[in-house]
Amino acid sequence: MQIVTPKQMGKLEDISEKLGVSKRQLMENAGRKLAELIDGYCRNEAKLRPEDSSVVFLAGTGNNGGDCYAAADILLYKGYRITVIHIGGLPKTLLAQEMLSILPRDRITFIEGFRSGNVEAAIEAAELDYMTIQPRSADAADEEHGRNPLDDLLHAEKKRMGLIKGAVVGAQVLVDGVFGTGFHGELDKDTMGIFGIGSGAYRIAVDIPSGGNSSEGTVSAGIFKADETLTFGYLKTGMSQFPLKKYCGRITVADIGIPKGALKQLFDGGEREYHRIERNFLAAYPPKRERDSHKGDFGTVLVIAGSSSMRGAAAFATLGALRSGAGLVRLATVEKCIDTASIHAPEATFIELDSDDYGYMLYDSSREPLAAAMEKADAVVIGCGMGVTPDTIELTKFVTETAKCPVIIDADGINCIAKDIDILMKKNSDIIITPHMGEMARLLRCDVKMIADNRLIAAEKYAEQYGITVVLKGAGTVIASGRSTAVNHTGNAGMSVGGSGDVLAGMIGAAVAQGCGIFDGACAGVYMHGLAGDTAARKLGMEAMLPRDIISALPEAFRLLKEKKQNMTV
Repeated sequence: MQIVTPKQMGKLEDISEKLGVSKRQLMENAGRKLAELIDGYCRNEAKLRPEDSSVVFLAGTGNNGGDCYAAADILLYKGYRITVIHIGGLPKTLLAQEMLSILPRDRITFIEGFRSGNVEAAIEAAELDYMTIQPRSADAADEEHGRNPLDDLLHAEKKRMGLIKGAVVGAQVLVDGVFGTGFHGELDKDTMGIFGIGSGAYRIAVDIPSGGNSSEGTVSAGIFKADETLTFGYLKTGMSQFPLKKYCGRITVADIGIPKGALKQLFDGGEREYHRIERNFLAAYPPKRERDSHKGDFGTVLVIAGSSSMRGAAAFATLGALRSGAGLVRLATVEKCIDTASIHAPEATFIELDSDDYGYMLYDSSREPLAAAMEKADAVVIGCGMGVTPDTIELTKFVTETAKCPVIIDADGINCIAKDIDILMKKNSDIIITPHMGEMARLLRCDVKMIADNRLIAAEKYAEQYGITVVLKGAGTVIASGRSTAVNHTGNAGMSVGGSGDVLAGMIGAAVAQGCGIFDGACAGVYMHGLAGDTAARKLGMEAMLPRDIISALPEAFRLLKEKKQNMTV
């Protein structure tokens, strides 16, 4: 699935206009798609007639408000009861003003969802709150005598807020068209108050929930929590990331008529390409197995991993590669680790490396056997459970400078790089690193929150700086190369267990060894890892899952992949 940044979406709209599709037409198309969604929900899911349905639009001052006006015009003539609450003021863009001007003022209820400047001080002094409004009753007219101007202001403001609350509470559908994809920062107190009014309405966000950063996926306090988000043209990058993704609810991408040639023009101009990994993205994986195939046709993976105290990591990486179709997997590690791994993965072959007194690999005596093994490898996986010592740092440096095939660096291999960043500067082949956010923070020498708030940028800039591929793990794993970015949507919280990343490293190694390519191989490994995790979760539940269950679920995951591919070709 194609994904774009908010800035790229703006450029696509400009290109569309040059190709003959005006921005007004795009807005009218967006309004029509929004009206269709609302109408479909009311008739088919809520089983409501239009005349029994109240649709409340929270309309902002920009083009998101214009989308709401366009939809309101259509729904009005289908018989729906329409209320428009202006949030932040009247529309400021010409397109939104045009859409508002066509609405019949006598058939729609309009409410000011913003307060005028002359009541600011009074409201702040009274500390009014949208959730605790008590409008004055009609029989309070006897209090007219002796009331000062401040009382009038407060009374009018309470009445206005009461109208807002009544409209929201009585709505069957509540539509958020307040802020679009250009939002950043924090929501104001009044908007948060309106979003927080309790209601049983079906909540629809226009393009993106207001309060969400559509570029990076961060959110403001008080963000609109949608049951469904209707996004226009293409999915936005931030909507693939958490925490924003969980506020979007079900995401529907609406075609609003952007010409097909617009994307080509955008990318011909050198823009970074974004994709969400889908099954059709894995067209070449796994490779077809002819009847006369042999193990040499499916690549050799060399795994350099483990230590006396981290034996499972080496076993998981080895099993991940074996279960993902590699023809031959060789594990280079210390004796005690071989003792464990050989029980769990007897199909592998082993290279015994000398260890120090603490059970970690030694450098000098390991160079010769590793150099010989790398000559025969199609992919090298290094780092899982290896430990960070002067010797393992030198080993990581030796492998990246010597290997002629792609190298996948995980876990302690990444920590070794963090100790000596020059390791990446002297690489001899393609490199994939697979950090979680903590490891990425160590690489960039920043705190984890900085990475969490800028996952896409962190992965992309690091990939560009060192000419490598970065797999930034976590919910919505990001795969970034110098020119392309992919995000993953498979996987679940049950995979948040030590050892899952080791399995992934082996799986990526297997995909690359089988000829997938660097970026595509990383995407294939990440997607299948998540798909196997989802398969395991369905059988076991997320709470009881272990990394070994991901490995056990891989056969079923590959079966599902092939089954879906066959359905797609029909």
